[in-house]
Amino acid sequence: MKDTEFLEKVHGRRKPNGNIDRVSNLIIGNSPCMVELQRLVSAVAPSLAPVLLTGGTGVGKDIVAQDIHLRSMRAGPFVAINCAAIPAELLESELFGHEKGAFTGADRSRSGRFEMSSGGTLFLDEIGDMPLALQSKLLRTLENHCIQRIGGSAEIKLDLRLICATHKNVEQMVEDGHFRADLYYRLAAFPIEVPPLAQRTEDIPALLEAMKESYVERQPEAIAPQFTPSAIAALKAYGWPGNVRELRNVLERAFVLFAGREVSGENVTENLLRLRLPGPSPKVEMDALWEAVAIFDSPVSESTEPQPRIAPPTPEDFRDWFLHYEEIDLRGFVRDVEVVLIEAALTAKSGLVSHAADALKLRRTTLIEKMKKLMIERPNAG
Repeated sequence: MKDTEFLEKVHGRRKPNGNIDRVSNLIIGNSPCMVELQRLVSAVAPSLAPVLLTGGTGVGKDIVAQDIHLRSMRAGPFVAINCAAIPAELLESELFGHEKGAFTGADRSRSGRFEMSSGGTLFLDEIGDMPLALQSKLLRTLENHCIQRIGGSAEIKLDLRLICATHKNVEQMVEDGHFRADLYYRLAAFPIEVPPLAQRTEDIPALLEAMKESYVERQPEAIAPQFTPSAIAALKAYGWPGNVRELRNVLERAFVLFAGREVSGENVTENLLRLRLPGPSPKVEMDALWEAVAIFDSPVSESTEPQPRIAPPTPEDFRDWFLHYEEIDLRGFVRDVEVVLIEAALTAKSGLVSHAADALKLRRTTLIEKMKKLMIERPNAG
């Protein structure tokens, strides 16, 4: 689907004059940082000021760029190009176009992305990867609002609106001599930082709903999974190093593994974040463990005397595991045992982390890190 078709589908209807009646935006979320982001976008969109979007990989800088274009109401198209995805020797031709015979293989004249976007918006993603030699040509284009195709002499005037994005520290690149200072200050006329998902986890339910609608539109036969409150809580507790892109990946896994079914918090941690096929719960697995090692216990006495409490299994007790079972998910099993023991220690010590750490012979900081990693809640201290 072309960019203009996608934007029309998401944002509005086509007027009789051929323009799109754009009535909403792509930016989803009501968290404070997203409200501020929307205010900045609304302020800069009607102008022609260059915008520099910064933020980590996967935060949605391309979505913000599309939203700026929509709010600008410019009649031309939204044209995007990833500077890191195109070899340096081809990037100049992609941006500026070329005349017939300009180089070997140029059997016809070709417009570049600048010409294609004239009257609309050109989005240069990963601008930090642009070669220094090409940075000089880009600076001249911004200053003169015209270009020359490769192999051509005529100047082509442009109605130019430029938005750039990068996940790199461009200021540091300027200091290191890898990015032109004059170009940086020209591009950063209006810098906007797109916040990471970890700073706006309250937006996750709204993001999921929007992503589900988009997924079903692409695959009408798909049946959406339903996230329970515990699943939403588990998603909010996660750190999201891959940001919104990672959330989209998790949702796509849910469509595969839990189509038309409820997704619990346990499913999120065990099956979606760790990509594991749904199976027995940790409790069921632990019950199976105790049943498996029961053969090592002493026979029950027929005496009416109170029997001593059976001791937990020792590591040596598992040596004969494969006499009774064909396989074991070692990492999952060890993790489940760790979760059970930590939760048991916390319960036994009335939720006091330092006391639980002593009982487990761990440093307090180590136990806290394990609790975060395994998403273990501390019970209320008694």
